[in-house]
Amino acid sequence: MAPATRKPRLVIMGSREYHIQDFVADYQHEFEYSVLDAQNRQEALAKLPQDVAQNGPIDAFIIRVGTSEFEPFDEELLGPLAPSCKIIASASAGHDEFDVDWMTRSGMWFCNTRDAVAEATADMAMFLTLAVLRDAHRAERGARSGSWKAGLVPARDPSGSTLGIVGMGTIGKHLARKAAAFNMPVRYYSRRRLAPAEEARHAATYCPTLERLLSESDVVSVNCPLTEATTNLISHREVGLMRDGAFLVNTARGAIVDEEALIQGLESGKITRAGLDVFVNEPDINDYFRTSDRVICQPHMGAVTTEAFRRGERECLENLRAFFRTGRPLAPVNEIAAVAAK
Repeated sequence: MAPATRKPRLVIMGSREYHIQDFVADYQHEFEYSVLDAQNRQEALAKLPQDVAQNGPIDAFIIRVGTSEFEPFDEELLGPLAPSCKIIASASAGHDEFDVDWMTRSGMWFCNTRDAVAEATADMAMFLTLAVLRDAHRAERGARSGSWKAGLVPARDPSGSTLGIVGMGTIGKHLARKAAAFNMPVRYYSRRRLAPAEEARHAATYCPTLERLLSESDVVSVNCPLTEATTNLISHREVGLMRDGAFLVNTARGAIVDEEALIQGLESGKITRAGLDVFVNEPDINDYFRTSDRVICQPHMGAVTTEAFRRGERECLENLRAFFRTGRPLAPVNEIAAVAAK
């Protein structure tokens, strides 16, 4: 733990465009904080060790949202934090880009945000659900080009269309609540089944297998984290199990959906349209997704709202505050043995 004679030194890193600082003053009496002025990985590789050499050991580290220019967050990048840094907090929900095993071996707690970006991401999933059902891309293009409604046919109503949620965590629960406003029956498949009372609260019916969810859903929304087990979770076999003419929405991580299988499903008509906020090699997007009328694309904007940023950074700071007061953060991803508050 940091010596009692000084405040813990906190360094914040992240893109300037995601900089929200209107509440940081609330924590100034607990931390000595500064911002690492690095805008990409190469700058951070040079400036982080310089910061340690010039200003001393770093006790805690926050990484803002919007991290693609810094990834991966591994020993090469974060090595200068060891051995003094005891906690790293990310303002993002996913953590597949972080080497959590290295952090654990180095005695560093790692926290992501569990609630901060959840509703904003669920909003994006709902937006894409409505967009694919109503063929919004082609309709907007017609309006802008002057062709008006040429080539357009009546679209699909959300009301009565079954929404299948893959991953019923915080984001999935928010999405289920929003779907109710559009009279969409909800099915879900998740590692853990919700308690009966919670299922009733979200008006969601549990599917014990992914296969069952795919066969019973008009719209499939991917909302689970990317892990080794969920990589290519939706591939050729799974596309084949979907209802004919179904729709697919992905706001989680690109690699959860096999892009080749998705393209084949779209081209065959098995999948009518897809709404994608995430891609395997983003920001480099497969040309098919950029040019196809069957795809509505967003540039990983699910969590990009000012309120989500505020909640994310506040959640990071609350994790740090709890750690330095009690020896344990509020929402750790990993576990560090033999850590006690001092």
